[in-house]
Amino acid sequence: MSALKEITASPTYNPNRVLDAIIEKLQLKNDAALSRALEVAPPVISKIRHNTLPIGATILIRMHEISDFSIRELREMMAS
Repeated sequence: MSALKEITASPTYNPNRVLDAIIEKLQLKNDAALSRALEVAPPVISKIRHNTLPIGATILIRMHEISDFSIRELREMMAS
C-alpha cells in the first residue's frame, strides 16, 4: 500500500487541516481563493473537504509548490 493510501485510510485522516493551513499561510479569504491558487476547480476543494476525494499526489505537489510546506509536513498535517 502506498504511503498516501495509508494516510487516507487512517481514521485520523483529516484533509481540512492541510487546506486550512495553506489558506492561513497564504492569507487567502476562502476555498474559492485556494482553488484558484492550486489551479483546480472549486468542486475539487469541496470534495476534498467532505472526504469524498483524497488529496492525490498531483494536488499534494501543487500544495507544496505554492505554500513552501514540505511534502512531509503536508502528509503529517493530513494524518495527525
